Amino acid sequence: MAKIYVGNLPFSANEATIRDLFAQHGSVETVSLINDRETGKPRGFGFVEMSTDDAAKAVAALNGQDLGGRPLKVNPAQDKQASSISQWRGR
Repeated sequence: MAKIYVGNLPFSANEATIRDLFAQHGSVETVSLINDRETGKPRGFGFVEMSTDDAAKAVAALNGQDLGGRPLKVNPAQDKQASSISQWRGR
């Protein structure tokens, strides 16, 4: 399984919209859109899990594609712990 970061989402996007978009490139396991903890409003990004091969196809096909007037940012998700460590070391 591979986790994909999907950013610059229009605030009108929902899980069904994202699942349908990514399903054109393979089998989608999960879709998780992130909401603000305090307001409950969408933050404009989320994550999709697909098989490794399907994820590579989806990233190549969907990065920069327009959705609701916004170019999507689609790339392999980075491990949260690893990115935290690299930020700490950079200080």
